[in-house]
Amino acid sequence: MTAPVVVTGIGVTAPNGLGTGPYWEATRIGRSGIGRISRFDPSPYPSRLAGEVPGFNAEEHLPNRLLPQTDRMTRLALVAADWALADAGIKPAELPEFDMGVVTASASGGFEFGQNELRALWSKGGQYVSAYQSFAWFYAVNSGQISIRNGMKGPSGVLVSDQAGGLDAIAQARRQIRRGTRLIVSGGVDASICSWGWVAQLTSERISTSEDPDRAYLPFDREARGHVPGEGGALHILEDGESARERGARIYGEIAGYGSTFDPGPGSGRPPGLRRAIQLALDDAGMVPDEVDVVFADAAAVPELDRIEAQAVSGVFGRRGVPVTAPKTMTGRLYSGGAPLDLAAALLAIRDGLIPPTPNVTPDPAYQIDLVTRARPASVRAALVVARGHGGFNSALIVRAPQAGGV
Repeated sequence: MTAPVVVTGIGVTAPNGLGTGPYWEATRIGRSGIGRISRFDPSPYPSRLAGEVPGFNAEEHLPNRLLPQTDRMTRLALVAADWALADAGIKPAELPEFDMGVVTASASGGFEFGQNELRALWSKGGQYVSAYQSFAWFYAVNSGQISIRNGMKGPSGVLVSDQAGGLDAIAQARRQIRRGTRLIVSGGVDASICSWGWVAQLTSERISTSEDPDRAYLPFDREARGHVPGEGGALHILEDGESARERGARIYGEIAGYGSTFDPGPGSGRPPGLRRAIQLALDDAGMVPDEVDVVFADAAAVPELDRIEAQAVSGVFGRRGVPVTAPKTMTGRLYSGGAPLDLAAALLAIRDGLIPPTPNVTPDPAYQIDLVTRARPASVRAALVVARGHGGFNSALIVRAPQAGGV
């Protein structure tokens, strides 16, 4: 039997709560963090709403020396990592440096850093920095800065598969732990709410143009009109289950199963790959559909994509066969940070016996799913998190309650 890999720490920076406690408090009562963009003037753009992390002052959390060389995304990620390690009761300086690694995900990051470099070039004749260099910086910094700050010299890397990347990173972290690494910081944090990043996101043609924060992001609703972008995410501490038990760690849950697929090309006549990804995750976990108590949906809020997801869920679990929720309607889609934040919500749902709501949505009966629109007390022993990335990525991850004896 393969040794379990467990989650022992969570660090959250989300639009509806800075920190795991504030995020969960807001999420369980359905309080949204979506509003009009404040980080730049959105008036010239067709979409003006986003989920922005409130009250974040990097100077309060990070040493001054780090501020000139980091952008908002990196600062949010560094703080989330600090909080996750503290939550797990881990002091990196007390562990062998090659026993710890960092595996994160990237989707839309790098825009703010690149924009700032271009501004310096235009206004001061600064040194030329190409778009390639700015993104290369981002990919290195997302895991590299966390590794350097905490002295972690074990396996590190960044996965790039848009919204699905956060789950792919968690799965890669699990692989590294099974190969012998004791601890991995994993998940994703994204932040591209700047004018350059906003233009890039608008090219997807999937962003809502509604001006009403309560009606802008409505997955599985007849009035679905696209998603609202957001910033933030979650980082998790993954450990070998035996090691965690030996040190007396509090365990949120076990990473039980994972599956990923890629959609076939248009016109191929083959079905989308999401249902297959879900089945692969179940097979990997050695579970049957009846053992899953809730599904955290990808929730694209694009009618055709919602239909595909609803059909995948009902195809595996039966029509209205499992509760489905999408708390990301309170934060916006956070790209690489979205699925790790859903994973945090899934772990907290297991802990507290509560399925968080999908507020403001009136589910279309045609989708034939049991969408949870108000917080629902329930015994949650296992949760499925689903994520899809732009271009055809599909990922599914199952997290399971800690077993008797701690793992």
